[in-house]
Amino acid sequence: MTAEHILVVEDEKKIADILNDYLTKEGFKVSLVGRGDEVIEEVKRISPALMLLDLMLPGLDGISICREIRKVSNLPIIMVTAKVEEIDRLIGLEIGADDYICKPFSPREVVARVKAVLRRARPSDVPQRLTLGPIVLDENTRQVTIEGSPLILTPSEFGLLNVMIASPERVFSRGELLDRVQGYRFEGYDRTIDSHIKNLRKKISELLPGKDVIQTIYGVGYKLSV
Repeated sequence: MTAEHILVVEDEKKIADILNDYLTKEGFKVSLVGRGDEVIEEVKRISPALMLLDLMLPGLDGISICREIRKVSNLPIIMVTAKVEEIDRLIGLEIGADDYICKPFSPREVVARVKAVLRRARPSDVPQRLTLGPIVLDENTRQVTIEGSPLILTPSEFGLLNVMIASPERVFSRGELLDRVQGYRFEGYDRTIDSHIKNLRKKISELLPGKDVIQTIYGVGYKLSV
């Protein structure tokens, strides 16, 4: 089996080397980039399975990189940031990052997060084709269509829709969605789900204008209804 390729974008050499060591020991192939303005070309060159992306970089910042990547690719992205302001993390999520990690962090936690995001990006062991009204989700190809038009989703957005379309009309709490989609939870992650739901709603509404497919049940969570 070919090792999955992880692109680590980090300008602090000590941190980049630590991540390289831990990820390599776990069987991943790792490439390192230290400047933001070199990332887009490197992604095109190596087609990584996932990118660990620092927020503060010389040349081009992580937010700008993520925004550019999302114009052309659903590459799984985990943002790494030393910033403590919640708004920075939310901006990253709203433009398409799948997860975020705050410095200082445990390298083992980073490895666990990488594995969790990659699991969400892989096809299901028991693939199904799920249909709800005009929405069709294929777990084998990881493609979603609405009235025949493709709906382009990140791994986290696909995971959310997959969970909800399998149980239409069921109300999911944020904690349930975190457990089912992220595979872990901790303080502050309710806002992560909210950001992914916001992105998913926006994408669905572009193909189903005027329809409130994902409904907020205030004080409880969300449900999918067509």
